[in-house]
Amino acid sequence: MRTIKVKTASASYSVFVGDGFVNKVSALVRPLVAKTRGRIFVLTSPEIWALWGERFTGSFPEQAKPEVLFLPAGERFKRLAEVERLAAELSAAGADRSSLLLAFGGGIVGDVGGFLAAIYMRGIDYVQLPTTLLSQVDSSVGGKTGVNLTTGKNLIGSFHHPRAVYADIDVLNTLPDRELRAGLMESVKAGIIRDARLFSYMEKNAARILARDAEALEYVIATSVRMKAEVVGIDERESGLRMVLNLGHTVGHAIEAVTKYRVLLHGEAVGWGMLAALQIARGRETVTDAQAERIERVIKAYGPLPGFRATAEALAEATARDKKNRAGTRRFVLPVGIGASTVVDDVSEAELLAAIEQMLGRR
Repeated sequence: MRTIKVKTASASYSVFVGDGFVNKVSALVRPLVAKTRGRIFVLTSPEIWALWGERFTGSFPEQAKPEVLFLPAGERFKRLAEVERLAAELSAAGADRSSLLLAFGGGIVGDVGGFLAAIYMRGIDYVQLPTTLLSQVDSSVGGKTGVNLTTGKNLIGSFHHPRAVYADIDVLNTLPDRELRAGLMESVKAGIIRDARLFSYMEKNAARILARDAEALEYVIATSVRMKAEVVGIDERESGLRMVLNLGHTVGHAIEAVTKYRVLLHGEAVGWGMLAALQIARGRETVTDAQAERIERVIKAYGPLPGFRATAEALAEATARDKKNRAGTRRFVLPVGIGASTVVDDVSEAELLAAIEQMLGRR
């Protein structure tokens, strides 16, 4: 097991990466409510609960089984209406400020669960138990929570850190290959923006990682989390450095919005977005041709990236609603070589359209 500490101005907690956590959830989380004798609630998806629910609840005493709340799978359910429904269910079940919410699922469950915990009774404690690779390496860490609007992704939310994160490698054994590959795009991103050693490891060990070798996955997950924890510790509220974590997300979020969150997984959209950002970086010579080709090869190694239908104009328009923008100016994260990155706010409309058109040509 590996332990990574997250320390920010407002919170301090640990991320645990290992196996067997689902079999002992009660022992892991009971100390968090022991003094208040608070009740424990679980937010999960029906699919995850069908696979792991029996093991999850098996560690709890019969008289202290957690109450289970369900969120349907899919980005289209990451909406305020679902948060209101879930809050009403918490209230009806008698949840109060001493209660603990366990977010047991992928990134959508984690984002919605964190936001629900942030606003229910003005804030209750929660724990992240991420079940997808994407949520283990990225979304469960750092305290970002929220839901989507039809006009854009994560436009409503808050910062609310979990008390702990338990990334159980065992649950990845039931993860579909497509979900695994999509999650690995976030680790590829982590290597590009800030960790050249992680990038090289993923470049050289793609076969082991895609074969779900436990040692290789543990290294990738823990190293990705460690990089993000360092960034979040420096810039908790995304006022500066933390923006680099959004490489590929400006165009990626635009793709998700234009395709109504029904075509691509988040990591797949980010993969396409990284290719678009790479075109801008290439034009500005923040990467060499050789570096760009290495990055493209690694993105393709963890693909394939599914196709989608959209025009360059529609995608460019959607980027104007990205939450990183300030005063009407689009902000883009660009790689600087491999292992470093920068945020720019002077990407022209022509530059953006050209990059998106080149990206679309790769479909």
